[in-house]
Amino acid sequence: MRNVVEVRELSKSYGSFTAVDKVSFNIQPGKIYGLLGRNGAGKTTIMHMITAQLFATSGEVAVFGETPYENNYVLNQICFIKEGQKYPDHFRVADALDFAASVFPNWDEAFARTLVEDFQLPLTRRIKRLSRGNLSSVGIVIGLASRAPLTMFDEPYLGLDAVARGVFYDRLIADYAEHPRTVILSTHLIDEVSRILEHVLVIDKGKLIIDEEAEILRGQAITVAGLASAVQSFIADKQTISREPFGALVSATIMGKLSDEERGRAEDFGLELAQVSLQQLIVYLTNGKWERKAEDTR
Repeated sequence: MRNVVEVRELSKSYGSFTAVDKVSFNIQPGKIYGLLGRNGAGKTTIMHMITAQLFATSGEVAVFGETPYENNYVLNQICFIKEGQKYPDHFRVADALDFAASVFPNWDEAFARTLVEDFQLPLTRRIKRLSRGNLSSVGIVIGLASRAPLTMFDEPYLGLDAVARGVFYDRLIADYAEHPRTVILSTHLIDEVSRILEHVLVIDKGKLIIDEEAEILRGQAITVAGLASAVQSFIADKQTISREPFGALVSATIMGKLSDEERGRAEDFGLELAQVSLQQLIVYLTNGKWERKAEDTR
């Protein structure tokens, strides 16, 4: 089955500033992707190029096997919900939903009404008078009810409390199971979404640094804690991405899975091992320090 999105050597520059730098990846059908990274890393710029809202400086983008630019066949299969989504000033919530129903061929009106109740949206209120959380909820309703083959959310839940975000995740998972499609989530709330992600793309300073299945990543880093001398001996031949001293103790995070033999050796050294969360791993890899620290321990 062909890829939904193919990105090849994609770059976007603004004068001397390079926002996206020769990025290449594929998005497969029927999976939930996380497009992750720090603010300003280039995630939104990439999404804008995929959805033909920005022209690339160089490189290629193909969506459903075709260029997305001025291509109604492609664009009709994409729903892109982004932070600060704009609507006409006179639009009420009901108007935004009616417009979405006319745009997206797979729109499910019954599902949309259920989501409106879930998020307690006031249908007759003008969108420009909505709270930030309610504005985010409008985008979530449209994104989910569109059932677009490629659905993209760029920080879709700003202003929502933890309960409302939980409703979003639950409805997304349940509907995705019944109506599979490709979903891309761009967010900084990595721990919250990590349980639903199937594949992870991490952008740092415009470059793609991780393109991996989420399940593989979840076991890729381990924190080792104990006496400094014991920790240093244990991690000497390993790639270290973080090292924090606490007096005579040290906590170090290393990349790679440990064998049963290595775990036994750690126990002999009196070291404590702990799995690193996906969010912690990405923070370590994008803090600009891990390459230097890895070299220091060789």
